[in-house]
Order: sequence, then structure tokens, then C-alpha cells
Amino acid sequence: MNAVVWTAVGSLAAWLWLLLGQGFFWRTDMRLPPHHGEPDDWPSVCVVVPARDEAAVLPESLPSLLAQDYPGRAEVFLVDDGSSDGTGDLARELAARHGGLPLTVGSPGEPPEGWTGKLWAVRHGIGLARARAPEYLLLTDADIAHAPDSLRKLVAAARTGGFDLVSQMARLRVESVWERLVVPAFVYFFAQLYPFRRIAKWGSRTAAAAGGCVLLRADTAERARIPDAIRHAVIDDVALARAVKGIGGHIWLGLAEGVDSVRPYPRLHDLWRMVSRSAYAQLRHSPVLLAGTVIGLAVVYLVPPVALFAGLARGSAGAASAGGLAWALMTATYVPMLRYYRQPRWLAPLLPFTAFLYLLMTVDSAVQHYRGRGAAWKGRTYTRPDAALDES
Repeated sequence: MNAVVWTAVGSLAAWLWLLLGQGFFWRTDMRLPPHHGEPDDWPSVCVVVPARDEAAVLPESLPSLLAQDYPGRAEVFLVDDGSSDGTGDLARELAARHGGLPLTVGSPGEPPEGWTGKLWAVRHGIGLARARAPEYLLLTDADIAHAPDSLRKLVAAARTGGFDLVSQMARLRVESVWERLVVPAFVYFFAQLYPFRRIAKWGSRTAAAAGGCVLLRADTAERARIPDAIRHAVIDDVALARAVKGIGGHIWLGLAEGVDSVRPYPRLHDLWRMVSRSAYAQLRHSPVLLAGTVIGLAVVYLVPPVALFAGLARGSAGAASAGGLAWALMTATYVPMLRYYRQPRWLAPLLPFTAFLYLLMTVDSAVQHYRGRGAAWKGRTYTRPDAALDES
């Protein structure tokens, strides 16, 4: 049992460090930066929406963008990225039916070699928007629904706070059993990797954004060569944030209120694909990083319950105590995320099981890579070694 005891103690030490030394990642109070009043003037904004085969979700999302209550000039550019389901025609129909902000629907054609499809669509949308000379660009996905004051709050926070980039992580759907089990953990793990407080801190190297909702200064995008500088990235949000921070930009990321994803992931298979298609790319296709990730997930998330039950079964107070305390810390740090997603607290002790699913998804992502399938998104497959996949 000595090995079990020492492993449990190591897991407990890891959780003590995560609790206090990882930017308080488990807190969920990082919402839009506080601002005093509203800007003296409301800058012009162009909203860019890349859309590929999004007819199923567009009726829930696009009307919310067109209905934005924004005091300044704003316009929506939806880029139909080679859809086969009538996405572009449906967008025009929704605009004619609902009215609101002006809508332009464009099509970029197939991306050239070296470009991921989504970023090629974003490039086309930004190109259309530049004719309006906007001060800000709102990059948002086609499955994101915005509250009527969403754009107003984003601009006020960026303008009065001096941010070059303000991003909100949309609240993902949690209706099915598997969504309740997996989705809050997805955001929890993301915050653990990229603590939101560190992202906003001057001098910090931590950089990330949530691709579903990014407000970006247009001149900053030009100086950072967005999106050309990140044209290979499929997980484009982190790459975008790094590019902005790399030129000295001030960025902010937090959890959203009034920005929601309407895309359903009703089955475990749907969620599995969402994670596994990108996990190994996130590890830069490195077997060493994969091995480290698997070991890390096992020690941090799986050892505590195993040590607790093994210690109780074999009468080892050390293993049971260390494992039980580590599991308790894990559970406590997960409760705020469950509360944010309006889920019952009894789901928190199940986090080790969810982490085990993520471990299997990560391994499966590596298996798919070595089978030559690469990362896939919306019918396109990307095999570049430096590509990483967006979760939208």
C-alpha cells in the first residue's frame, strides 16, 4: 500500500496547488469587466459570422444578432462557407422576416492550401467589413444566440476598460444527460488550462479567447495580421488571443451572461466527436505530451477515488485520508461551475468519471491521427501538424 499512499499524497499535493496556485481557475465570477457608465460615443461595429451548414441552428441565433439594441452603427456579415443546406438563403429569409441590423451574405469559395475553412471565411467577412471602416469587429459563431444588449455591453466593457480584445465563453447547452455530465467539465478543464484571471493580467503570457464571441479592435486585427497570421489554426480562438497579446494587446476572457450556444450535443457520440477531433492537435501531435497528459489526468482525477476505496478496503488510513481529501477538493472546486450551469451539486463527485471519459477521448484523438484521419470539422479534414481544432 505504500505506493498507493504516496500516489494519493501526490494527488492531494497537486490539488492543493491547483486550488491556490492556478489563478483561482475554479471561480466563476469572471464576467464582463466592470465599467463606469457608457462610452462618450458608440463606435461602429461589424459582426462577422462564418457559417457552414448551419441551417438547423440559424433560426435561433441569427435573429438575436439582427435584433441587437446598439446605439451606434452596426452591421452583420454572414459568410456562407460552402454550405449544402441552404444556409445563405435561409439567412436572407430570416433578415427579411425579422428586420433589424443590415445583413450582407457573402461566399468566399473553397479555401486555398494552407487555410482552414473557418478562418478563410472569417478573412472574407473581415474583408467585406473593412469597406465600412468599423472600429470594432465582433467575431461570433453561427450557433451563438445573443441577448439584445450583448453587443452594447461588450463594446462598453472594451471601450471603457481599454481592452483590445474582449471575449465571452458562451454558455453551452446542457439539456441531455450526457450534456449535463460532460459540458460543464469541458469549461472547467478549459479554465484550468487557461485561468481567466491570468489572461487579463498585464505581463502574463497566458492567452486564450472563446471563438464563439470575440470583440476585437479593427486596428488591432490589422496590426496582428488577423486572420492571416493564424491561417493554419483550426482551434483559432487561442491562436487569435496569442497573436493579439503578442503585439502587446490587452485581452480579457470570462464567462458569459446572455451569450448562449444553441447547438445540441444530445448523445455521448456527439460530445466524443467534439473533443476527440481536436484533443491530440491541442497536444501538438506529440506522443510525449500525450503520455504526460494521460498520466496527469490519471494522477489528478482518477487516483483520489481509487485511493479512498482501496484504503478503506485494506485498512490504510493514509491512502484513504489523502485520497478522500483530494476528492473533496476536486469536488469543491467543481461546484461553482455546476452552479453557473444551473446543475445539481450531486454531479460534482462524478468528475473523476467525466475526466476518465476525457482521457479516453484524448487517446482516441491520437489513434485517429495515426490512422491518417486528421482533425475534421464540418466535412473538412485537416492534417497539418500545427493545426488545432475549434470546438464549434
